[in-house]
Amino acid sequence: MFTFSALQGALSEVAASQSILELDGGIKVLVDVGWDESFDVAKLKELEKQVPTLSLILLTHATTNHIAAYAHCCKHFPLFTRIPVYATSPVIALGRTLLQDLYASTPLAATTIPPSSLDEVAYSTQQPSSDILLQAPTPEEIATYFSLIHPLKYSQPHQPLGSPFSPALNGLTITAYNSGRTLGGTIWHIQHGLESIVYAVDWNQGRENVYSGAAWLGGAGGGGAEIIEQLRKPTALVCSSRGGEKAAISGGRSKRDEQLLNKVKSCITRGGTVLIPVDSSARVLELAYLMDHAWRADATTGEGVLKSTKLYLAGRNIHSTMRYARSMLEWMDEGIVREFEAVVDGTKRTNGTKDGAKTGKEAGPFDFRFLKLLDRKGQIDKILGDKTEDGAPACKVILASDTTLEWGFSKDVLKQIAQDPKNMVILTEYPSLASETHPSLARTLWAWWKEGQERTGEESNGETRHELEITDAKREALQGSDLAIYQQWLAQQRQLQTTLQTGGANALEAAGDVGDEASESESESEDSDNEQQGRALNVATTMGQASRKKAALTDEDLGINILLKKKGVYDFDVRNKKGRDRMFPHPVRRKRADDYGELIRPEDFLRAEERDDNDAADLAQLARDEEQEKLGKKRKWDNAGASGKNQGSGPSKRPHLMRNVSEEFEAAEYDGPVKDELDRIPDDPDETSLGPSKLVFTKEVISVNLEVEFIDLSGIHDKRSLHMLIPLIQPRKLILIGGSEGETLTLASDCKKLLAEGSVSIYTPSVGTTIDASVDTNAWVVKLAPSLVKQLKWQNVRGLSIATVTGRLLAMQKQLAQTRLDEGSANKRLKTEESTEDTPAEAEAKAEAPVEPVLDVLPTNMASATRSVAQPLHVGDLRLADLRKAMQQSGHTAEFRGEGTLLIDGSVVVRKTTAGRIDVESIGLPTDGGPATQLGGTFYAVKKTIYESLAVVAGA
Repeated sequence: MFTFSALQGALSEVAASQSILELDGGIKVLVDVGWDESFDVAKLKELEKQVPTLSLILLTHATTNHIAAYAHCCKHFPLFTRIPVYATSPVIALGRTLLQDLYASTPLAATTIPPSSLDEVAYSTQQPSSDILLQAPTPEEIATYFSLIHPLKYSQPHQPLGSPFSPALNGLTITAYNSGRTLGGTIWHIQHGLESIVYAVDWNQGRENVYSGAAWLGGAGGGGAEIIEQLRKPTALVCSSRGGEKAAISGGRSKRDEQLLNKVKSCITRGGTVLIPVDSSARVLELAYLMDHAWRADATTGEGVLKSTKLYLAGRNIHSTMRYARSMLEWMDEGIVREFEAVVDGTKRTNGTKDGAKTGKEAGPFDFRFLKLLDRKGQIDKILGDKTEDGAPACKVILASDTTLEWGFSKDVLKQIAQDPKNMVILTEYPSLASETHPSLARTLWAWWKEGQERTGEESNGETRHELEITDAKREALQGSDLAIYQQWLAQQRQLQTTLQTGGANALEAAGDVGDEASESESESEDSDNEQQGRALNVATTMGQASRKKAALTDEDLGINILLKKKGVYDFDVRNKKGRDRMFPHPVRRKRADDYGELIRPEDFLRAEERDDNDAADLAQLARDEEQEKLGKKRKWDNAGASGKNQGSGPSKRPHLMRNVSEEFEAAEYDGPVKDELDRIPDDPDETSLGPSKLVFTKEVISVNLEVEFIDLSGIHDKRSLHMLIPLIQPRKLILIGGSEGETLTLASDCKKLLAEGSVSIYTPSVGTTIDASVDTNAWVVKLAPSLVKQLKWQNVRGLSIATVTGRLLAMQKQLAQTRLDEGSANKRLKTEESTEDTPAEAEAKAEAPVEPVLDVLPTNMASATRSVAQPLHVGDLRLADLRKAMQQSGHTAEFRGEGTLLIDGSVVVRKTTAGRIDVESIGLPTDGGPATQLGGTFYAVKKTIYESLAVVAGA
């Protein structure tokens, strides 16, 4: 069974994505927790209802449309953090920086308390404010939430763990494949029983500067003409329809990049400023790489068009994003990896050669030479206030988050450059429409651009004036009655939370389990996670508080740990106990390990003289510190820092190693960008430190005279990719989501024409509707008789064992009735032929015993008739490359002539069709001597080799 329900992002202009996949047995999988720029809590109500029934969560992209609501759910939905979450490592790292940037940029993301909740706690004389903010997740809490996500690699099948309230997953397997478009973007393959589901939204088949193409045809370097076997012929394909009406750009990626640079150069030539809104985690890497390398190429050629223009990238957490990007080059396109290796090889050259001196200063793919990173509001104001010698504003190109222009530095830049007609804003993504009444600023600008494009005989050059209303949301500390109402509401929420949570004694009923968790083997801990996942945190916290308060735990709370914790106790009753309470506690220290193996400490392997030298050096340093800090004299901060570095030094410290590491870090600092006056600008004030606060909106109307341009750099699949790949994937069911109503219905009608009539069921669900897309296959379990198993002849085909089965189907009763009879009657297995009558107990057992189908050996009179009807079957997949190698090893000449055609001895042609059919054609005459002139000729030699590579399963 497989049912699909779209919570957001179906037949809608809203780009946020949330989907629930329900499988057989009540297993529910949530894919993505997206949100839009409105941050409306009402759009998460349905998700909140589904949380207690979810088994696991999968994340696809590190964008607001796919991950923005994750921290909000973890913070305000009680059971959400107990559900296992799976994603690739880049999605985890970049998603963390995205949400930290989001909550630091706009208070709207914190959301407000519903008025209905405030009315319940307010007195009749109080009028509560409707804009009291919920407590937003702190950066530390966001980092903690993302640390709970389980990282996966591409093409790595994994059997996940279910949530504590989930039914058994029964062998559910998930596999992540590259989707392109974003770093770590994922196409999920979900296998459960007969259901093979491929979930692919917002993918891109084409290669880009930073990202490789999707893994449909094998990914980077694959170049195949067929879909890879793991993603081919799924029972259901969930695909996004966004871009279904978008025509491919003639010229591809290079033409797209050229259009962007031409627009930038045209604005710079007239002395204007260019604003390019970008996201802060995904597509920003592609645009930052493109722009910086364009500046590098311009500086190399000496044209000077871009050389005099400053290039900036603004985002509150952009430094962390770029630091993560530099550590994840292996997830990017192979061109990025080659560029990085070339830089590393250049820096390793010695003897001061000219080439080494030239390439030693080269920057890596994301070691920007011209792009300056900005993370403070003061820096934005500073660069926008720069003037040239004649007093005109200096030309500059600013990439700023976010693409919606509703939050982030892009909104601040737009307000300051909107009135100058020489300036330009370039939209790089199709803006979504979160609300019909309140469209985003990017959507409004895009609508103006669209109107200019539709006019005949006019150009959209910014001459037409527009008025734009901008709404700013800021925090303001609560005062007076609002503060009292908030405190009452908070007290009520804490009381409800305390009531919902288990009490102290109930929380400690598994204290023994948690106490031994760190001392178990890995397999035992995984089994425990299935049973106690979600309770461990509460139990550990309660035990920690109990130990801090020195509270005495009862014998029931300790469980079997009483044998270790309490003196004089040497016996424990394990009868009717479960889990760890049935086994004597044996603490075993778990070895620390990472992806590269067990962690070792080099200081443990020092020789005795090295250890003595280190001890002497540490003692001498400690004596010097004590001499400086004389009795009665206050210790200075610099001395405290110096002593803090040596704190804890002893036999396990290596001062020489630490000194070398510090020198490397100092050298790395000097290799970085040169600091300027922008780095001396103080940090922005932290508005989250105001405590309880409310939203205050201010509206401002500005005149927009700048030029608006749109160049699609979203990297989402276009019409050509969808029409080419969906027929190759050959799904049995096709579910289209993630697009507007027009795009979805158009793509659905196109797919009906492309796919065989009636062979594929196409669904276009709306938000909130559930569709049944179960596989149309019936399966039966048949038991093989031992006599039939002995006669099977197995053949191996690429690691698989294949055999043909011909037998007679019988209905036999299971031998379960034996367990219901008297266990003491041992003579039941010694029945003689004379005992023809069954006892009443035996008759009742046989009548109630279930019947199972069994395949047995055919009788002799039926075997000959079956053998004449059955035909042999060839099993396997012949690769022309393997056939070419086999023929060359046997002395024949074999070479490829065109795609999918192999020519052997100049007389035999072997072709393989897209359907897997092998066609062999021959001219019938040998061309020269050698193996071709042997008995049978080349044709029969090729035919024999083909049959040898396949398993010929006999018909009977």
